[in-house]
Amino acid sequence: MQGWMLLAMLVWGVNVSAVKALTASFETLPLAALRMGVACIALSAIVLWRRGGVPRLTARQLAVMAGCAFLMVYGNQILFAQGLLRSTATNGALIMALSPLVSALMAALVFGERFTARRMVGVALGFAGVAAVVLSHPGAGLSSAGIGDLMLALSVVSFAVGGVGVQRLARQVDPLSISWVIYLIGTFMLVVHTLLGPSRLGTAQLFPGAWPWALVLFSGIAATAAGNLIWNRAISVIGVARTAVFLYWVPVFGVLFAALLLGEVLTWWHLFGFAAVMSGTWLGTRPVAASAP
Repeated sequence: MQGWMLLAMLVWGVNVSAVKALTASFETLPLAALRMGVACIALSAIVLWRRGGVPRLTARQLAVMAGCAFLMVYGNQILFAQGLLRSTATNGALIMALSPLVSALMAALVFGERFTARRMVGVALGFAGVAAVVLSHPGAGLSSAGIGDLMLALSVVSFAVGGVGVQRLARQVDPLSISWVIYLIGTFMLVVHTLLGPSRLGTAQLFPGAWPWALVLFSGIAATAAGNLIWNRAISVIGVARTAVFLYWVPVFGVLFAALLLGEVLTWWHLFGFAAVMSGTWLGTRPVAASAP
C-alpha cells in the first residue's frame, strides 16, 4: 500500500505542473470542467464495474454530498486553476502542503479534537511558510501573483471544509460511493457554469494540439480518478491518520517537477517556506497522545 501511495503523491505533484501548463491553452473554467469531466467518466466506469450499481442515498445524504461537491470539486477546482494562472506551480505545491494542517484545524473546530500547544505552533509555522512564499514576489502585496497565492490557499481551505462533511458521511456510506457522487455533482456544476458563463470552449480551445489534451487526460484519469481511488483504498487499509502522512510528499514532488518541467527558479524563500510548511504540518497533524489514567 505504501508504494501505491507514494505513486499517487508523485502523480499529484506532477499534476500541479500539468495544470499550470494547461492554463496556457485553456481558460480556467472550461479547463476545470474538462478535467473533472474526464475524471468523472473514468471514476464512473470503475465504480459501476466494481459495484454493479448506484448506491442508495437518502435526501439528507445527497444534500450533504451536494455541499461537499460545491466545496471540494466546483469551488476547489476554480480557485486552484485561477490561482495557478496568476501564480507559479512551485508556490501552488508549497501552499497545497497546508492541506493536512487545515484539515486538523477544522477537525478541532468541528469535531472537538484536542488543539494542543504543539498544534498551535504547527499552525503558526505553516502559515509563516506560506507568507514567506507569497511575500517573496517582487513588490509583493495584492498583485496578480499575490491574489493567485490567496486563491490557492482558499482552494485548500475549501477542500478541507468539504472534508468535514465527508467525515460525517463516511459513518454511513462507503468512501468510494461518496467520492463518486461528489464528483458527479461537482462536475455537473462546472459544466453548467461553463455553458452559461462567458468562458466557453471555442474551436481554438477544442483543438490546442495533442500535448494539451494528453495533459487533460493525465490530470483527469491518473491524478484525479486513480489518485482518489488509491487514497480511499489507503484510508480503508491503514486509516486516515497514517494516510494523511503521505501528503507531505506532494510539495516535494510538486516543487521538484515545477523546476524540472517548467523551469521555475527556486529561491531561499521557497526553501524556507518549504521547511516551515512541512515542519508545521508535521507538528499540527501528529496524533495527540492519550492522557495517563
